[in-house]
Formats: sequence, C-alpha cells, structure tokens
Amino acid sequence: MKFWRGIISAVAAFGFVAALPASAQLIDTPAEYAVIMDHDTGQILYSKRGDEPMTPASMTKMLTAFTVFELIERGELSLTDRFTVSEDAWRRGGFPSGTSTMGLKPKDTPTVEELLHGVITMSGNDACIVLAEGISGSEPAFAARMTQMAHEMGLSSVNFVNSTGLEGEGHVISAIDLAKLAKMTIDRYPQYYPWYSLPSYTWRDYTQQNRNPLLEVAGADGLKTGHLESSGYGLTASAMRDGVRRTIVINGLPTMAARAQEAERLMRIAMQSFELKTIGPETVTLPDVPVWLGEQRTVPVSLAEPIKVVGHKAAFTKATAELVLDKTVKAPVKKGDKVGMFVVTLTGQDPVSAPVIAEADVKKLGFVGMAIEGISTMMRGDETSEEELKGGDE
Repeated sequence: MKFWRGIISAVAAFGFVAALPASAQLIDTPAEYAVIMDHDTGQILYSKRGDEPMTPASMTKMLTAFTVFELIERGELSLTDRFTVSEDAWRRGGFPSGTSTMGLKPKDTPTVEELLHGVITMSGNDACIVLAEGISGSEPAFAARMTQMAHEMGLSSVNFVNSTGLEGEGHVISAIDLAKLAKMTIDRYPQYYPWYSLPSYTWRDYTQQNRNPLLEVAGADGLKTGHLESSGYGLTASAMRDGVRRTIVINGLPTMAARAQEAERLMRIAMQSFELKTIGPETVTLPDVPVWLGEQRTVPVSLAEPIKVVGHKAAFTKATAELVLDKTVKAPVKKGDKVGMFVVTLTGQDPVSAPVIAEADVKKLGFVGMAIEGISTMMRGDETSEEELKGGDE
C-alpha cells in the first residue's frame, strides 16, 4: 500500500519564517579560520574553514584547564594539591624560555588552583607543564590523556602533543571543536568559568594582564587567546547580552591589533545580526497522518517539543519543512507514540528536527474490517502484501 511520507513543504501554517545561515555574501572575515556559535542551541551560525584542523597555539590551554577541572570533579585531584616545579618546566616554560610564563622557579610548590590561574589568566607555559608532569608524570602522557578525553567528548579533531600549545608537529584542533569546548567549559564548570574574566593575576611579585581583548566589550567574559608565528593571532571568546550567549573563534590574523578589531566586529555581528526563532507545538498545525489497518484512517499529530533555530536576520526566508514518518503508521496506535520527525532544513546547515507524536488512540481493525480493507485495496489497485493484510510487520 502506498503511503504519504512528506507532509508539508511550506511554513506558513505555523507562522514561522525560518532562518538561513549567514553566507559569504553576508559575513566575511580576514581571519583564516572563523566560527560563530549560538550557545543555547549549539548551532554553528557562521563558519569559515571551521571544521578544518588548525594550529591553536595557546587556545590549547582551554583543554588543559578543562582536563584539570574534570579530574577535580572525579576526585582524582584537589585544588589544594601541590606540585613541584621541575627544572624542565622552568627552562621550557619559565622566564628562560622567552614565552608566556607564570614566573615559576625550580622547586616552587604552587597549588593546583594557583597553577590554573597561571594557565587561564597568565597563559603560563610553565604552569601547564607543571600540571602535566604532576598529573601524568610527563607532558606527552598528559597530552595523550587530553586527546583521549577530547575524543570521548566528541571533539574528534583534537590531536594534542603538548599541554601548552607551543610548536608541535601535528598539534591541531578545529575552530568548531574549540567553540564546543568553550560551551562545555561554561555549562559544566560555572564555578571555574569566572576565572576566565579576571583582568590579571599575580604570582608572588609577578603580575600578568589577561590578554583577551574582548573583556572590555559589554557582556564578554572569556575565554583564551593564542599566538604562534605559524598560526597567527587567534581567540576563542564568549559573551552574554540580554540572556543570549554567543561564542566566536578566530585564528590566523596577522597582528594583535587585527585580532582585537576583528574579534570585536564578529562578536557585535554575533549579538546583533542573528535571531532565535522557536517553533512550538502550539504554533504549528500538522495534517493528520494516515493509519494502515486502523478503525480511523488517520490520526492527529503534534510536535513533541519545540524546535529552536537561529539565523542571520538579513537571510530570513522560507525554510523547507516537512514531516517524515519513521515508517508506515500501522494500527494500533497509542496517544503519545512517536510516528516521525518534523524536520526544518536550513540551506547550508544540518537539518533541525523534533519528534512528532500521535494525539489520539487508534485501534486496529477487526478481522471483518481487515477483510473489507483488503478487498477495497485490491479494487483500488494498490500494492499490498499478504503479510500487511494480516497485520504483520513490514
């Protein structure tokens, strides 16, 4: 028997105009890599090479800190634990290295909490190495653990060979995965996230300012800068205004000033040029769905939950919307049974969907009813198997 599977292709029925994502014509950036993400939905609103592995430089430290947060959460580590600074950590990450440093000296015994501030605010390479050695025995072992943890969290692009983001062959992550990591940090560890907005941190007599250029911008509250000669200047940043949070990732800019300017511009676009639309069960009316071998030939259906879609205001237009049945809906049907998915397809993005459920019970036809249905079907010339007439599974 031939059944209707696509229900609607227009959106006027529920009064919603879906958003198309920003295209190159609407947003462009001189950054080599760029991503804008809506925090609430996790939707990627804009991407320029966002899924390509890139060199993150010190944005690596976001995962270093996150790994420590996770170990504290699991009870494997405490903020008050102390690690001893090795000669190697001092030489490769301290003042002798000429790189970003917390200013540690050999045989210092900072706490995990102090080291985390050294990582997050001061971008100290020495702090990263001390944590790595204290937790895993060596920096390569810690990097392997970080990479494994990232893969378990779904950050499949991660391949870290150190804890600092200093030059390392094959040390990469995508801009989209950095945005996802930012979301995980904010959502899972709200008790630690405010550390990313501290304007400075002092270890003994050495003070380092937070390098995040967006902390001066309204609503911005983290996360991390990065810079290497090979990667250019980068930033992962998040901001919240009027209850809406957006995250940007940029990388590959030529100067610190260019990074600051482009970060401010993209965050302004992220906040002002995109809008969230919600398709709720109360706002969309779906046609009844045919039921095979039921006492009623159709069943009313509705959305089981709202669908949230974010899009660029300048690109709002009709979206493709349809109800796709899981399979032929066959009696008996119980109220609340999932019968399919309501799918909103946005050009250039993965479809957004929500379950569709039956709004009434439909009993199965009795033997006589099925016989009559079989005769009617054959008279219409529809293709129906003997198994279907008996009510068997497809």
